[in-house]
Amino acid sequence: MYAPEHPSPDRTAAPAESLSAARIVALIAASTNDHAKSVAIEVVAETGSTNVDLLARAGSLTTPVLLVAESQTAGRGRAGRSWVTSPRSALTFSLAWKFNRPLHALIGLPLAIGVALAEALQVFGVQVELKWPNDLLRDGAKLAGILIETVASKPSQADGTWLVIGVGINLTSSEALQQHIGRTVADVSDLQRIDRERLLALLLSALSDALAEFDAHGFAVFVARWNRLHAYAGRAVRILEQDRIVHQGTAVGVDASGCFLMDTDTGRIAVLAGDVSLRLRE
Repeated sequence: MYAPEHPSPDRTAAPAESLSAARIVALIAASTNDHAKSVAIEVVAETGSTNVDLLARAGSLTTPVLLVAESQTAGRGRAGRSWVTSPRSALTFSLAWKFNRPLHALIGLPLAIGVALAEALQVFGVQVELKWPNDLLRDGAKLAGILIETVASKPSQADGTWLVIGVGINLTSSEALQQHIGRTVADVSDLQRIDRERLLALLLSALSDALAEFDAHGFAVFVARWNRLHAYAGRAVRILEQDRIVHQGTAVGVDASGCFLMDTDTGRIAVLAGDVSLRLRE
C-alpha cells in the first residue's frame, strides 16, 4: 500500500493548483503497491460524469483506468440522484476495473469499497463511519458516496467482469451548497495541508488492494471490518422503498452477502440492497 508522508503542520497545499496526473503516477511508482501500478491515471479539468466517460470507453479498455475530474457538471449518485459539488471542492473520480468473478459474485462490493476508503482516510487521522450500502459519514453527515455501474457491452466479458466505480468525497463545503441540497454535509477541510495528489495516491492504493482482495475472497473478508465502522449499530432505523416504510427495527450490521441485518418485532431479517433507503427513526 502507498504510505503517505506526514507533512509538518505549516505545510499547506495550494488549492488553486491543478491536479497533476504525472505526480500521482510518480507517487504510486515510488510505492510497493503492484495493484495500483497497473492503473492508468488521467486527470481532466471538467466533465459531465467520470462514470459516464469511462463507460463510454469500456469497449476499448485493456487495463484499469482512474479518471479524476477537477469539476463534474452532471455527477450522479445512487438511484440516479445528483451529486452536487462546486469546482475543486471535492475529489471526484472513477475507476474502471476488471474482475475475474462473474457479476453475480460481486455482491457486497460497494460495502468493501466503503471499508477501503474509510481505512485510507484513517491514515490521515479522519475518523469516518459507514452507512449501508454505499455512504461514508463523518459526525453523522454524509462525507462521501459510491456509485458502481456495470459495463454491459464489454466484448471480453466472458473472461471477466468490468465495472466502473465512481467516488465523490467532499473536501470543503459551504453554507450555500448545503442550503441548495437541503441537508448538512461533512467534509475533510482539515486535510487541506495535504495536497490532493497524495490523497488520491493513497485512495487508489487502498482501492486497488481492496478490489484485488475482493476478487480473490469475496465480501466475507470485509464483514468484520465493515461492522466495526457501522454508523447505525444498535440504533432504531427504517427501510424505505419509494418513501414507504417497509421495515423498521434495530440495526445490527451486515452479513457475508452484504445484506443489512436488523432486528424487528418478528425477528431478525436480512435486507438486500436495491432501490431502498436506510434512515434513522426520529
